[in-house]
Amino acid sequence: MQGAEAMTDTRDTADIGLIGLGTMGGNLALNIAETGHRIAVWNRTAARTRAFLAEADDLAPNIVPCAQLAEFVGAIARPRRIILMVPAGQAVDDQIAALRPLVDAGDVIVDAGNSDWQDTQRRAAALALAGVEFLGLGVSGGAEGARHGPSMMAGGSDRAWAALAPVLQVIAARFAHDPCVAHLGPDGAGHYVKMVHNGIEYADMQMIAEIYGLMRDGMGQGAVTIGAAFARWNAGPLASYLIEITAEVAHAIDAATGQPLIDLIVDQAGQKGTGRWTVIDAQTRAAPLPAVEAAVMARVLSGEAEARLAGAARFGGAIAAVDLSETELESALFAGKILAYSQGFSLLATASRDETWALPLPRIAQIWRAGCIIRSALLDDMANALNESPDSRLAFAPAFAAHLAAHVPSLRRVVGAAVAAGVPVPALAANLGYFDMIRQARGTANLIQAQRDRFGEHGFARADRPGQTGLHGPWAKPG
Repeated sequence: MQGAEAMTDTRDTADIGLIGLGTMGGNLALNIAETGHRIAVWNRTAARTRAFLAEADDLAPNIVPCAQLAEFVGAIARPRRIILMVPAGQAVDDQIAALRPLVDAGDVIVDAGNSDWQDTQRRAAALALAGVEFLGLGVSGGAEGARHGPSMMAGGSDRAWAALAPVLQVIAARFAHDPCVAHLGPDGAGHYVKMVHNGIEYADMQMIAEIYGLMRDGMGQGAVTIGAAFARWNAGPLASYLIEITAEVAHAIDAATGQPLIDLIVDQAGQKGTGRWTVIDAQTRAAPLPAVEAAVMARVLSGEAEARLAGAARFGGAIAAVDLSETELESALFAGKILAYSQGFSLLATASRDETWALPLPRIAQIWRAGCIIRSALLDDMANALNESPDSRLAFAPAFAAHLAAHVPSLRRVVGAAVAAGVPVPALAANLGYFDMIRQARGTANLIQAQRDRFGEHGFARADRPGQTGLHGPWAKPG
């Protein structure tokens, strides 16, 4: 094989096609090839296509490398199924525009990137006018998941799903033989669920980092000791992918220095925007999402290194010692995780009503049980709870209400100790505030509404006059 150009006649030889051979795209293509499907591949740079084929080893016979986009489209048997694994945003629009003259009515284009769900809606509507189907596919699990089995969230027409389901179901992760992929609704539904998944991921990672910070800065523990604690927690109720890899990274030693690698990593966290999108969407829908909001804020501040250095110089960075047990930390993190997931599922329920999607919340919990970044031992119970009470907050489901009753006291002690010592725990504290607010039959918004009426004549309702609204206080101007 001298390169992709050596193929002379590839017409109709592939079952499916994939564009974009970066880390995720390349791994997903290998996953598809390994299931026995013959897959055509094309990359913007032919050199990457050649390198990918060389790296495919014994899977190469199931791969049809193409040097030109027209050759790639022609290589796929009709009706064509084409997966895009290109960066979200303009790159997706550009790739669809390039494909548009080459595809036919009845073909299916799949966007498997982290696209904004509203972009997916727009693209689906535009392609439908030409009879081309469009599937928005949220893919979670990172490079390892793409290669060996991701969790996938599909949104699109029934016809688009039917065309792709036979492939997606065999490449997906499995939980007790159940493929972790589902058709969740029309157009943007799949990418919306993936967005919320990523928002929960932000919150979960931030809370784990806050517990790590308490152990490191408040309790003086080293990385190896911290890693051992997380490894123990991964054998209990907190068992999850993120707890597992936290133990792994905490134990990693830098070969060059002999120090724990985590101690050498700059404390600035990147983000690709899905967490921020989740927060913006939640605010638009008036759906409380405090854990994710705090996590996004923390990532933004992590990038303001100069400001944080100035703050340490101005106010001092000394932190008092924290006296907390490992059991209390584990319990607090467990309560925080339940509350973060509960907020995420409440947002999904709100969006489902707003967009008339009829999102299957129990099935969403089920397809998150394996393959995705937020997979957790809790998700099986969450699926059962959502199935029993689909219209209730997850936190109110009997099993999870019992968990919260048992573990919120630890969350309260941990947040209190952290605040007193000056150790930042924004996501844990936000979850505690959220919990305290949802259990208050009478809060303090009556004062806010009185203030609004005083300065803006917005009116209020009275507790002793049910059904009457638009009432005003004695401060209102005579009218």
